[in-house]
Amino acid sequence: MKNRFLVGSAVFASSLALVGCGMLPGADDKVITLWLMKGSVSDAYLERFTKAYEEENPSVRLEVEIQEWTGIGKKVMAALEADDAPDIIEVGNTQVAQYAESDGLRDLTLESVRDLGSEDWLPGLAEPGSINGSQFGIPWYAANRVVIYNKDLFAEAGIDELPKTRAEWLDITAQLDQGSQQGIYLAGQDWYTLSGFIWDEGGELAVESGGEWEGRLHTPEAIKGMKFYKELQALGDGPKDSDEVKPEQEGEFARGDIAQIIDTPNSAVQIEEKNPDLKGKLGFFPVPGKTAGAPGAVFTGGSDLIVPKNSSHRSAAVEVVKALAGEKWQTELAKTMSYVPNKTTLADVIEGQEATAAMAAGAAQGRATPNSPKWANVELDNPIKPYMTAVLQGEDPKTAAEAAVAKITAALR
Repeated sequence: MKNRFLVGSAVFASSLALVGCGMLPGADDKVITLWLMKGSVSDAYLERFTKAYEEENPSVRLEVEIQEWTGIGKKVMAALEADDAPDIIEVGNTQVAQYAESDGLRDLTLESVRDLGSEDWLPGLAEPGSINGSQFGIPWYAANRVVIYNKDLFAEAGIDELPKTRAEWLDITAQLDQGSQQGIYLAGQDWYTLSGFIWDEGGELAVESGGEWEGRLHTPEAIKGMKFYKELQALGDGPKDSDEVKPEQEGEFARGDIAQIIDTPNSAVQIEEKNPDLKGKLGFFPVPGKTAGAPGAVFTGGSDLIVPKNSSHRSAAVEVVKALAGEKWQTELAKTMSYVPNKTTLADVIEGQEATAAMAAGAAQGRATPNSPKWANVELDNPIKPYMTAVLQGEDPKTAAEAAVAKITAALR
């Protein structure tokens, strides 16, 4: 058989064409088309999955088309309205609500409960895929922020126990923030990190009330989250008026005089490339929570799998989704790509992988952005960022929050 991996309508170069037994698909074979996002999984993983699945299901052929994230929203919406939609589409976990609003997705609630053990799914992947009680997005993989730290700087400060609570974290970070050395580099507009602190306090970014969405940054709980962010951010020299990519915090950390950053573990590769002297000297731990009983809440990014209603082979597509989201290929995905698997019960498959284990611990407390189909409107000109800067520069938190809430509410309506 011949496995076909495409970018749009163009076939990969021969080095990426994955050939099995050399047979062309039969006339009665079902060809299941999958749209997967660039960089989500390796060619080797796709080769193993495709070969195994086609051998176990000889009447099915898998055809994978690799898509770019840029502009994918419009492309998916167009596909959901077309007669020749792909059978399976990988989407960002926070995008499911937008696509479900089009009424173009298959309801996968039954399969979720009956076949996929949805009760064990990571909440940050499962909740965005559930709209009005129906499951449209099937969790595929997760990634979230952890604390990346410089082991040498911790050792020099005599710190041999990692913090388990926010209070311990502040104390340790203050010890590390001495002279020209920064205890932590935290940019002033890292709103994903702020979101976790707000959730830890019982607050929300926005809520639905009476069928309408409204911002909630002005609540006492949300303001407590911002207060903690301000205390932590002050223990370093991160800019108050910019986010984590201006300048790139990986480059700042690579200088070697910063003890900690909050980022996804894969950024460690970039740090070591920028400063090879740090290779083997980076450690990872979950963002601490308010108590030692559980890590802090974190924003969970990642992907869900959706099946368009107008798929040509809906039942066969669901079977492929069940395989990708099932224990065997979730385990393979976690080990191959260092992702967090979609279930808390699979956490043991990444034992021994320090970075991924830290990420998985946080993912168990993970959340996603508000499940509104219009949340993307908020992020276009994100009012949370200037709100954070205003508070860090001394403005009254409630006044600044109320101004941001008005903009968030308008964007969601």
